[in-house]
Amino acid sequence: MFLYGFSGPFMAALIEVLGLKKMMLIALSTLLVGLGLTYVMEQSWQLILIWGVIIGLGSGLFLTVLSPYVANRWFEKRRGLAIGILTASTATGQLILLPVLAIIIENFSWRFAVGLILLLSALMFVIVLLFMKSSPREVGLLPYGREEEREESEGLQKKNPIAMAFGSLVDAVKVKAFWLLAGSFFICGLSTSGLIGTHFISYCMSFGISVVTSAALLSFMGVFDLIGTTLSGWLSDRFDNRWLLFWYYSLRGVSLLILPSALIEGSVTLLVIFSVFYGLDWIATVPPTINISRQIFGIEKSGMIYGWIFASHQAGAAVAAYGGGLIYNVFFSYTWAFLYAGMFCLLASLFVIVIKKDHAITSIDRLNESI
Repeated sequence: MFLYGFSGPFMAALIEVLGLKKMMLIALSTLLVGLGLTYVMEQSWQLILIWGVIIGLGSGLFLTVLSPYVANRWFEKRRGLAIGILTASTATGQLILLPVLAIIIENFSWRFAVGLILLLSALMFVIVLLFMKSSPREVGLLPYGREEEREESEGLQKKNPIAMAFGSLVDAVKVKAFWLLAGSFFICGLSTSGLIGTHFISYCMSFGISVVTSAALLSFMGVFDLIGTTLSGWLSDRFDNRWLLFWYYSLRGVSLLILPSALIEGSVTLLVIFSVFYGLDWIATVPPTINISRQIFGIEKSGMIYGWIFASHQAGAAVAAYGGGLIYNVFFSYTWAFLYAGMFCLLASLFVIVIKKDHAITSIDRLNESI
């Protein structure tokens, strides 16, 4: 989680240097190598190397900057909706695969489950190779919503991608809004993929709920995340994104504070309600965060800078993944991990509401002028 998050800004820089299609093929190839090596691993350090490093890097492009890059290049209007649909696609993967993988593992072996992912990844490689285009210009189109051609550079950069990534970070840290977005996204990662994605099934199992039922609840969240994130993208094109984030984090915090009570009571009804409510909010924070980043830093810089903001998200996810296990080892329960996450979400709602968009835009303009 930590590594694929911090690969984001470098992935964005490499897209500028190598092009989108080539980077997607490289990332899928890395993913395929990691999945293939899984079958020959025999030691725990090999598991850490393969899944922590190789698969972490292979998945980095698709889970970090791909959505904002495509939305920025292919859309002039309805970028928020486009980002919402693209980021919600991760929920579709959960919806379709999690219960299937849980059943395969329980009845056969993890090797068959990995084989299914390997097969789907290989299929995706062929589809990208045959059909993916890096920009609308390659198929003779203008970005959606643009009525006339503009003079703008779409050529590949010849700069050092590492220097480009760190250069964008140097620019970003001088703007207060960057720290507020990065801080709130740290908590976002801590309260979603790091906590729910890693420990929710184990938390449910500690109360006697089967692994298949737990996975089904998680995939049920995926159904409503698909709806919630798409709707969030639509809303982010129409309303103040700071207020959207305020309510997303506030409601997520309340739901996490209530979850332990639902499990203690053993109420399947309350767990289903939690799955619906939490699912609507899971990745709903992404479209408004990307929109604010673009408004503050501009289209050209926002891809790499969002990569750094997402790196903060994954740092939070890594803290929750490790910290949740640590808390369980101390208290023999995940309850405190979920309660802490809920309280942090309420804190994140305060981070985003104090972002002053006009002041931030003025700050980045002054920074550009000084450069």
